[in-house]
Amino acid sequence: MRADARRNREALLNAAQEAFRNGEAEIGVDEIARRAGVSVGTLYRHFDTREAVVREVYRQQVDELCAAPAELLDRHAPDQALHQFLLLLVEHSAVSKGMAVVLESIMATDSAVFDDARARMSAALDTLLAAGAAAGTIRGGIGGRTVLRGLGGICGMRADGWRDDALRITGLLFDGLRYGTPALTAGN
Repeated sequence: MRADARRNREALLNAAQEAFRNGEAEIGVDEIARRAGVSVGTLYRHFDTREAVVREVYRQQVDELCAAPAELLDRHAPDQALHQFLLLLVEHSAVSKGMAVVLESIMATDSAVFDDARARMSAALDTLLAAGAAAGTIRGGIGGRTVLRGLGGICGMRADGWRDDALRITGLLFDGLRYGTPALTAGN
């Protein structure tokens, strides 16, 4: 892909992602193209449908999210890396909520997009949970799939203020993952 085509594609994805993050679920391709500073024809050269834009934004989000554990573990203690990742999952959910209607239609087509995303996010959580358990700061015996399901319930709330509630409940979930660990009981 030529450099200008790559820039246009990235601008389109960034414009769509920002709109979804802001809850603009019904944003049309004309407006995405306008915000990206390109023509609608340019959008259609990269994506044949609006759903294709949404699918690509979602895939890109999952790629970025699943790459985060290694960087987080380099910068933070394992328990804090896990906490930061849980917060990233809430942010991922915020963007996904803006795409909810289209994502639901993609799910109805038996797309493997979600199965792959769940498996990758669970594996990322497994990495962080194992590091925390090895350091004695996170309880052992809990898998990423379980934590992801718990977070899915939290982030699936549709009420106003869900994000603030999700952040508070995520804090409780994190505290529960730390409860009874040697690092916490040693100080008592």
